[in-house]
Amino acid sequence: MSETEQIEQPEEEIIEPETAVQDENEIEEPEDSLPSVGIGDLPPRLKEATDRAGWTSLTPVQSKAMPYIFAQRPMMVQARTGSGKTGAFIMPIMELVNRHQEETQALVLVPTRELATQVVAEATMLFGDSGLKVTAVYGGVGYGGQLKALREGTHLIVGTPGRVLDHLLRGSMSLKNLKVLVFDEADRMLSMGFYPDMRRVQEYLPGKVYTCMFSATFPPTVRSLARQFMDKPDFLSLSRDHVHVADTSHQTIMVSPMEKDRTLIRLIELENPDSAIIFCNTKQRVHYVSVVLQRFGYNADELSGDLAQKDREKVMDKLRKGKLRFCVATDVAARGIDISGLSHVFQYELPEDPEIYIHRAGRTGRAGATGTAISLVGDFSEQVQLKKIAKQYNISFEERPSPDEAALANVVSERMTIQLEAQMRDRDKLRIERLQRFVPMVKELAEDEEGVQLVAMLLDDLYQQTLHAAPASVEDEPVRRDSRDETDRSDNPKKKKRRRSRGRSRQS
Repeated sequence: MSETEQIEQPEEEIIEPETAVQDENEIEEPEDSLPSVGIGDLPPRLKEATDRAGWTSLTPVQSKAMPYIFAQRPMMVQARTGSGKTGAFIMPIMELVNRHQEETQALVLVPTRELATQVVAEATMLFGDSGLKVTAVYGGVGYGGQLKALREGTHLIVGTPGRVLDHLLRGSMSLKNLKVLVFDEADRMLSMGFYPDMRRVQEYLPGKVYTCMFSATFPPTVRSLARQFMDKPDFLSLSRDHVHVADTSHQTIMVSPMEKDRTLIRLIELENPDSAIIFCNTKQRVHYVSVVLQRFGYNADELSGDLAQKDREKVMDKLRKGKLRFCVATDVAARGIDISGLSHVFQYELPEDPEIYIHRAGRTGRAGATGTAISLVGDFSEQVQLKKIAKQYNISFEERPSPDEAALANVVSERMTIQLEAQMRDRDKLRIERLQRFVPMVKELAEDEEGVQLVAMLLDDLYQQTLHAAPASVEDEPVRRDSRDETDRSDNPKKKKRRRSRGRSRQS
């Protein structure tokens, strides 16, 4: 694998409220749509809030979404990051809660502590001296400051589902007077592994709570989540040109050919797809990429012309049954693949024929679902080919920055915190008492670099076990290329029986 330098990720472009414009053709609204609002239509208290923020106009998502939230219509709102969506739900919350009642009346669930901090900062600015209080609640930090803020009373809580659940279980937070529930970046919450916590938080909700959901995409998993928390929600899209609920999002990343392997790994970690196909142009490249993925701990296998028909059918069967997460394939070998739940297609190399790109991208986004096709564009010839594909099929490619190690480390850290806190919640008092014997050792290890590496090794192993799907049994291991080994493993029932026996012994 190539050695790569850390790639700096440019700061995300934020669309300022006073300059935002949007073509009406990009917007999709419910049939019984409500008229948009401008700053001049807002109640005096909200007009004061926009003055504090220095806004001279509302962004499209604020102008379009706020009337539905004011009317308390259950909504799924699709909008890009940086479009001003935070203000779209914070300002209605200011009207829907009672500032004289110092109890939690609004809850915004977010996927990361970074986003929680951002939402709280904007809410604090908009609230000003209105008397409304907001508190951030997220994992990975101590409870002291959060417990103090909750005791003093807060109208709005912005938090990650795991830490919110922790406070509910402790009894330090009550949602009995909750009026408004917002899911912000719902697609990312699911990719971070928060679904079980979200369902458990639901058990603490009062009978009637107005709920809305904001997300950059609405694949089937997110729409299913919406139906579990809302009754017949309407759909409002402010990013129709970016990705629609029934379309494929075509994305590109400009990257040096020598850095494609590392970039692919970072992308997979950040996107966290349930399943995906990675396309390459040659069987040699397919084998290389599949080995890279396997060495990084991913449940991956390959499809190429080198495989016997029997072996290809095994890989295809694992893919269809959900036992294989990543399939690396050539175009010829991938013919006939029709997996309805395939969320992503990664193009490690662009095809020479533009028509093949359409066939590759068409493997995702099936049956009305959202799909994502991400192409790694390397040298000049691939850049020329990309322009040819875009022109021939009228595709608007969204160029995104290459993810860097810092962004990846933050995501991995957040996911690992979610997993560890969830496991701690499930421990009884005896098991919590038992772990105390290791606390002095952990503190000692944290004092020197070698000890830190040992702790990091344990966390890495746990991360691989819990967040990277591994083959369920020996029969699901990647197909071997050695014919003698294949005969020993698959055609000898005695050895298969002994192998199963050894597997049971290891498990016990």
